[in-house]
Amino acid sequence: MNQLSERERAVLLEALDDEYHAWATYDQVITDFGDVAPFTNIREAEARHIEALLSLFHLFSLQAPHNSWPGRVERYPSLLAACEAGVSAEVANAGLYDRLLATTESPEIAVVLRRLRDASQQRHLPAFRRCVERQRDGGVAQQGCNEGSGRRWRGGRL
Repeated sequence: MNQLSERERAVLLEALDDEYHAWATYDQVITDFGDVAPFTNIREAEARHIEALLSLFHLFSLQAPHNSWPGRVERYPSLLAACEAGVSAEVANAGLYDRLLATTESPEIAVVLRRLRDASQQRHLPAFRRCVERQRDGGVAQQGCNEGSGRRWRGGRL
């Protein structure tokens, strides 16, 4: 396997840190509000995103850091606030992945980053937007905010 540049190592570290942060945030929401959709589904998806990135660390023989985010993420006063934060995070996620994609020459890295960005924009963002709408329309916490079906990637959904 080709050696990665320092920039590409930094790309992988930044992407993994972002996915770790997302997972820890959604896990905290579940801790605070219970098993509520779309957080339960998207937390599972974030775990698959982490697995996809960890496979790249393995492919390039890099040591992956552990997730340092649990217990260090923002907490929200309501499920509506958490859903709104989810929208903002997924919007920002697209910009992050576009920036990271512009700096890598590795086709293996680019494929994974594109899939993660697309999952975020095509599934997570709409799920959080629906959740915001439903929370504003009556505080429906456990029904109707489902993420929807996802695509498969190497044995797991993204």
